[in-house]
Amino acid sequence: MTLMKREEWQDIVRDVDWTFGYVTDDAVFPDWLSGTGKVPRGAWAQWEESYKVSYPEYVATQREKESSAYAVKAALQRSKTFEHLDEGWKSSTKMHFGGVSLVEYAGLLGELKMARFGLSPAWRNMAVFGALDEMRHAQITLFFGHEFVAKDPQYDWSQKAFHTNDWVSISLRSLFDSMIIGADAVDLAIQLPMTFETGFTNLQFVALSSDALEAGDINFANMISSIQTDEARHAQQGGPTLELLVEHDPVRAQWTIDKFFWLSARAFAALTGPAMDYYTPVEHRKQSYREFMEEWIIDQFVRTIEDYGLRKPWYWDEFMQGLDTWHHALHLGLWFWRPTLWWKPAGGVDAESREWLREKYPNWDAVYGDKWAVIAENVNAGNMEATLPETLPWLCNMCHLPACNATYGRDGKWRVRNHSLKHNGTTYHFCTKGCRQIWWEDRDAVNHTTVVERFLAGEIQPMDVPGILGWMGLTPDVMGDDAHGYAWAKSFGPVTENESGLAVVGGGQ
Repeated sequence: MTLMKREEWQDIVRDVDWTFGYVTDDAVFPDWLSGTGKVPRGAWAQWEESYKVSYPEYVATQREKESSAYAVKAALQRSKTFEHLDEGWKSSTKMHFGGVSLVEYAGLLGELKMARFGLSPAWRNMAVFGALDEMRHAQITLFFGHEFVAKDPQYDWSQKAFHTNDWVSISLRSLFDSMIIGADAVDLAIQLPMTFETGFTNLQFVALSSDALEAGDINFANMISSIQTDEARHAQQGGPTLELLVEHDPVRAQWTIDKFFWLSARAFAALTGPAMDYYTPVEHRKQSYREFMEEWIIDQFVRTIEDYGLRKPWYWDEFMQGLDTWHHALHLGLWFWRPTLWWKPAGGVDAESREWLREKYPNWDAVYGDKWAVIAENVNAGNMEATLPETLPWLCNMCHLPACNATYGRDGKWRVRNHSLKHNGTTYHFCTKGCRQIWWEDRDAVNHTTVVERFLAGEIQPMDVPGILGWMGLTPDVMGDDAHGYAWAKSFGPVTENESGLAVVGGGQ
């Protein structure tokens, strides 16, 4: 029997649909799950992905990827590579394992939602492959992270992080519950494959893979590179979905893109920014966080949305300004509240690193240099109590990250400003104007309460730092501390004040 050529049968099998005889189409694809909205039901017949794959081809390719990834892992298990990695870089991997592993599983649930309620058979077919991808990503990330539990208990948070009340986990759950769990299929395709995977996973996977190779962590680089090759395929679900949405409901398309680009940018400023600009040893940094954002995210994002007939988001100026401050502020906050983390944040401000930061971010000294100088002075004086938190950081009601972003005022000074609003007699606080506006537009949606709100409501007992740490599930063996034992503080000289009252490090360092 002669086999048919691939091009003779694939368009048929990938686009199989049916007519329902016992139930209505609306019953099978209810709008609250499918999300067609203003897009006519018949328009979804135009949905077509650019990258088509058959199941045999998919299995063969994935088998090769799996064999390669696990072969490298098996070979490296017999080496001493892990023991020679910089502690700051190890913290980057701990942050990734804990912050990403179960997000991959949430992505599986999202792909299954599109595989069931996607409004085109070709879309549902692609989502099935996406579900298999995300299942693989969750498994490989959990498995690779588990290898190091015997060497460092913080790696146990690869599986544990999202099952705790750690404030970082709550922030990420808030984002991905909104992006994946609560969304209908159409919004989900715009939010996850289009906005998040097409753009931001490049930042987490491509950038960290490059830094991992430079740092000597071949195992980690191999793992996330293997994952990213899958993302590039199933992320295509966003393009044809956005094309139809722009045609029939451009307002919804613009808002969905704008909202989740902003919230993704906030999350990556906390997860990827510190890893690239502080945790990775300075000699191994390929690019700064801002440079990578400009090259891989901003240019690509603007070009993509303009190709679809959309415009830059309303907050663009605030976002661009934030590239110089957001991740620096969050790094300082993460380091100060280090006992509340499952990794050891690297200070990353030794003399060589400060020189690099000044080169990449001309305002770094003016905004953050004096803060680190005071911290170093306390460390060198043995006054460690002054470097530890006495309460919780004030958290944004939208992104759940610390409200610590400095902005340049008309008076020529940098200040952290509180962006608040009142609604139904309650005052809400936000880290940025963008977060405030998004919350206001979605104010009737179900929002996570912040850790601070839970603390003030008496949910955390006792109401002190030990009580907070216990409520978050942090024990002494996994609480974060400085990755390098505060060695960076020795590079600071004595601290004095200049004419403006700012702290100045002796010796010009």
